[in-house]
Amino acid sequence: MQAFTKVVLFTDDDGRAKFRTVEVPLTEGTPEARLSRLFAAQALQLRESPVGFRSEMHCTGSPQWLFVLSGAMEIGLADGSSRVFKAGEHFYSADLLPAGATFDPAVHGHWSRQLGDVPLVTLFVKD
Repeated sequence: MQAFTKVVLFTDDDGRAKFRTVEVPLTEGTPEARLSRLFAAQALQLRESPVGFRSEMHCTGSPQWLFVLSGAMEIGLADGSSRVFKAGEHFYSADLLPAGATFDPAVHGHWSRQLGDVPLVTLFVKD
């Protein structure tokens, strides 16, 4: 059985955003076109971020897939680590503020920035 690698940005038990990978089984379709099960989606949203864009620390408001359509984006975490996602790459953003917590940028969430000399174009798919 083949699988799709899903990169997940999530809030761990300590309240900090972290990355992990999860395999999504490709059990549908045919041997020539393996498919995952169908996933529900509520909405799609496109975003263009100009050269030089950088956000402040924040949590994801609601879980969503993020697909990089052009350009490159870096996601940084409070622990100082970061990952770069280029055109054709993706991640599932689910680093929600823990219930009852007050946002603390030294602990919670992530920042993002556009990299290089090409504007960043992303597609959000809301759960």
